Amino acid sequence: MIYQNVKTQRVDVGGTDFYYRKLGENNSDIPIIFLNHLAATMDNCDPRIMDGLATARQIICFDNRGIGATKGTTPKTVAEMAKDARAFIHALGYEKVDLVGFSLGGFITQEILLQEPHLVRRAIITGAGSAGGEGIKNVTKLTYLDIFRGLLTFKDAKTYLFFNRNENGKKSAKEFLNRLKERKENRDEKMKVGNFQRQLKAIHAWGLQAAQDLSVIKQPVLVANGENDRMVPSSNTSNLAKRIPNSQIIIYKDAGHGGIFQYHDEFVKSALEFLCKQ
Repeated sequence: MIYQNVKTQRVDVGGTDFYYRKLGENNSDIPIIFLNHLAATMDNCDPRIMDGLATARQIICFDNRGIGATKGTTPKTVAEMAKDARAFIHALGYEKVDLVGFSLGGFITQEILLQEPHLVRRAIITGAGSAGGEGIKNVTKLTYLDIFRGLLTFKDAKTYLFFNRNENGKKSAKEFLNRLKERKENRDEKMKVGNFQRQLKAIHAWGLQAAQDLSVIKQPVLVANGENDRMVPSSNTSNLAKRIPNSQIIIYKDAGHGGIFQYHDEFVKSALEFLCKQ
């Protein structure tokens, strides 16, 4: 089984059906929970990363409240999104998980680590920054700008938001967007505009929020990003590594916000080395 044809399942979370996909052998009691980016449904998970991580571990992605097939209204705060994610994990019956969060998912990962530390064994935070981090309050403006730019050029906004505009970046963007189209059947539902706007409000609030005490995070944490992230400036990744005591850092050369997609093979190798440690 590979990600492009894995079945979509659902679980009741406090009266709401949360939709998810689970891939990989259950060779551990501790699955990987993947937390996705702004405006992302399950169809926005990079198949190379999902398939790669699933070679050694079971990985689960899901639509949080108001996203894709999961009904309801998207929360306006990252903290509430984290509470929903925790409720989803518990509804599946897990008492301990590893987390991989990209962008908004990296914000949610931090909140889960702070809200319920005993739930998490190890965590990977990519393309993200801490609350109040440099430039995060500008994500809304930048996102709308690149959506408009995409409309003018007939390109997906992620072309501009995630990748550098040089030869390597353009090639990587094209390859990434083609991978997202590999699933032909049983694709996820589109995200509603209102819930997308609520996500943006949550990110904006996160950017204005007071800094949190990340020194209380005791789990091993791997932070990663491209060296030229224009959505969440790469300095935020270095800052996370300094503020989280037991952390490691990877910075991908000649890459932007979507560095883990541009360097998906290298990321999978590093992630598995990190997550498969006891």
